[in-house]
Parts: sequence; C-alpha cells; structure tokens
Amino acid sequence: MVESPAVVGNVADLVRNAAERQPVRTALVAGDQRLTWAELDARVDRTATALRRLGLAGGDRVALQLGNTVDFVACYFGALRAGLVALPLNVSYTVPELHQMLTDSGAAVLVTSTVATIEGRAGLPGGLALVVPGRIAPEGAAALDDLLAAAPAGPYAGQQPTGPEDLAVLLYTSGTTGRPKGAMLTHRALLANLDQCAALEPPPFVADDTVLLALPLFHVYGLNPGLGMLALAGATGVLVDRFDAVRTLETMAAEQVTVVIGVPPMYLAWIGADPDALSAGFATVRTAISGAAPLGAAAYRRIAAAGVSVHEGYGLTEAAPAVTSTLVGGTTWPGSVGWPLPGVEVRLQDADGEEVEDDDPGEIVVRGPNLFSGYWPDGRDGPDEDGWWATGDVAYADDTGALHLVDRTKELIIVNGFNVYPAEVEAVLDSHPDVTESAVIGIPDERTGEAVRAYLVSRPGASLDVPAVLAFAGRSLARFKLPTSVQVVPELPHSAAGKVRKGELREASATG
Repeated sequence: MVESPAVVGNVADLVRNAAERQPVRTALVAGDQRLTWAELDARVDRTATALRRLGLAGGDRVALQLGNTVDFVACYFGALRAGLVALPLNVSYTVPELHQMLTDSGAAVLVTSTVATIEGRAGLPGGLALVVPGRIAPEGAAALDDLLAAAPAGPYAGQQPTGPEDLAVLLYTSGTTGRPKGAMLTHRALLANLDQCAALEPPPFVADDTVLLALPLFHVYGLNPGLGMLALAGATGVLVDRFDAVRTLETMAAEQVTVVIGVPPMYLAWIGADPDALSAGFATVRTAISGAAPLGAAAYRRIAAAGVSVHEGYGLTEAAPAVTSTLVGGTTWPGSVGWPLPGVEVRLQDADGEEVEDDDPGEIVVRGPNLFSGYWPDGRDGPDEDGWWATGDVAYADDTGALHLVDRTKELIIVNGFNVYPAEVEAVLDSHPDVTESAVIGIPDERTGEAVRAYLVSRPGASLDVPAVLAFAGRSLARFKLPTSVQVVPELPHSAAGKVRKGELREASATG
C-alpha cells in the first residue's frame, strides 16, 4: 500500500510529507538535474513566497504554460502552497487561445517558456504579470530565477487556505459551442482521486518506484495520476519534456523505470522502435498504464505481441480524472477500460435517465468525492443535488461489470488525449475569406486515437488553396486541433433546421 499521508488539506502538503518521510530520496530527474524530496520541498517553499511577493492574494489564478520541467513542478506546488489557484495551459496554445482563457479566468500571472507566447505578449490581457523561467527575461517580463533569488529561504510563512473545498486547479476544456470552460477542481477532488487510485491492490506505484513522467503535466492525466501520485507515494519521477520514442526508451533503461503512464500513440511509437531498445527500456517496468484516449483492441494486441502488457483506464478532467481502470480487476482486457475505482460510483443511463438493462449501452454517469465543483466561475453544470454527473460518454458493461466505451453523445474529438471541439475549429475555418462554410468531424487514427477531418465549401468563384487555409488556421489554433485531412465539397448536407448532418459526413468518411 501507498503510505497514507499525514493530515492533508492542500495538495502541496504531499510534497512536505514526502520530504519528511524520505528527505534524501530522489524526487525528480530532469536530464542531468536531480532533486531530492527535501530539495524539492525547499524549492516549493521559495516559489510560494516568490509568487506571493508579486502582490497576489489567496485564490488568485497563476497560469502555467510550461513543459515537463522542474520549474513546472515547483510552480504548481508552490502556487497551491501559497493558497493560489494553478491554471495549467497547453504549451502549443496560440496567443488568441491564451487570451480567451486568461481573460475568462482573470489570471494575475502567466509563467511561460513558450517562445511564441513571449514574442506575442502584446496580445495578452493587460495587467497580466509575465514571468519567464531562467535569468533573462524580455522587456515587461520578470525572470523566475531572479524572483526566487530575492525570496527568503525557509518554510513558506504566508497565508494558506487549506479547506478541502478551496479551489486548487482550473483546467480549461472546450464546450460544444467551442467556448473553453474552466473545470474547477478543489483540493478535495484531487486528493480524493489520488486516494482512490492508491486504494488499488497493488497500488499503481509506491515509494520504491521510478515513474516515467512523459505525459504533459499541463494535462490532467499527467498532472494528478502522474505528478500527484508521485508526491503521494514519495517515488522518483523521471521528467521527459519532449517525447521521442528511442530516446525515451534509452532514458527508461538508464533510470530503471518501473512504472509508465502513457497514451496509445506513445506505446505504438515504442513498439515501432528497435526491438532491442524496446526490450531494454521495458526491462524493469512492472506497471504500464494507458489512458486519455481509447486504446483499440487491435492496437492492444499489437502492443501485447511486442511484449508490453498495458492496463487501460477511463477518465475525464471533471473527475480529476480517473474513473475506471483494468487495474481494479488486476488483469489487462483488450477493448475494455475496466471497472470503477474504489470510492467511485458509475451507472449507465438511457435518454430518459433510467438505468439500462443487461449489456445495453448507456451514458456514463459518475458520482464520487473526486468530481469537480462545476465550471468557472459560478459552478454551473456541475454534479446534481444527489452528486451525480453525466459525462456525455456512452458505454456498455459486460457480465463482469467492466466498461467498454462505444460512443460519445457530444461531438468531442480526442487527439492524443487532448480535447478538440468541432465548433472551435469551424469558427476559425469559417473566418477565412475564401471559405463559405465548414464542418469538422473526428475520424479514427491508429496513432493519435482520432484525427480531425474538415469539409470546406469555397466562396463562389474562389479556388481554395488548402495549405493556405491550414496555415491561416494555424495562427489561431494549436497544432493538435488542425485538420489532418481536408475535403473541398460543393455543399454540405443540412437538416430542415439548417444544421449540418454530420452523421452523413461520418458515414461517407467511413465508406471511403
């Protein structure tokens, strides 16, 4: 079992507890950089103090647009220790995308290492403090190293709300209208999901483990089941900022990694590498977990045939995020995302809200202390008065109770574990002067789970230059949101109400 922490009211207390239990154990490995838990705890203290010295008050939002670095870890836990709210942001977001989220959240500070953001900082909201890692910062920004050097050493002594219902993390996930919504995750929700994962027998990882942290920490999957579980267990985390299959396998072999958490494209990339490198990289791995996007049965079998056994799970940002896992049953299961975690209730319901019978498919509805508190800022669309929250995902349960995902009631597209909403992409495509109308759907992709396909109708008399349209869209959309295939059509199929019949587009796509 993972050792239960001392009294914890704040997620950052996990770092303090790990430092007290085993101060000299390595907490993080990042290239040539190594920090013990005691050193990391001290850095979190100093970062908390530095952030507060920027004039922030409890509950202020601190945006983090950073890769998998020690700076991300220290700033994340430092913000929480200081009673602030962490706002992790994708490093590939464009300035227009950032502007919308930063404005909606009212973020006071943005810590970013993204060159495009730094160069385009004039397009960010006014009044936002910009902090850049390192010792050199451009005009109008502060250097993180300077802020840390000016902060006094020693335990953080400022105010720190630690109530379980205090907001800890705000994670933006787009709605069906394309407008990003901030899911509010409290300290209670994040810690509850860690406890639910730790209650598994055996737990995903323990203090003696070395865990590969190659998933983006700005994504809820890397943030809580990855970084959060690492701190709960007091294990060693190996940070990988840029994923490369061969180099990551070499790192796994060198550091003797025992636990891997990843997404389907990572495993497919690994089994496509040199067999000797694959064997060496996974030689010490005892637990491999896949999530964020469905791992199809065919892909599962390919991975298993290469000698890698992978457990699959299902979750959502709003559930902090884990809901089910094949780890619950202790066996891998091709095509299944497993059983509910201890402390998580799941039911399948029909369109009338009634539980489905036998193995009929139904919408997944979840209840548990790990659920979010609704969307920023007023908690709208959160769990109902009985604590249940409808996910929009459809599944059926087999005779063992294991869930099998079959569809989504929403139009969400998941690319490499990241949410893409058609309306957001369509709004950008439609703004091109030569595009009259667009429609976006998701299509299966073995490497990324799904890919974005766009159908475009050109302006009368215009000849659409598809590469130019994609370049245009790339100025407003993160790369993972861009269509990987585009079809120019004379017109789109519409319903009597004028809505695009995307079902017809999906059928046409499936047949050729």
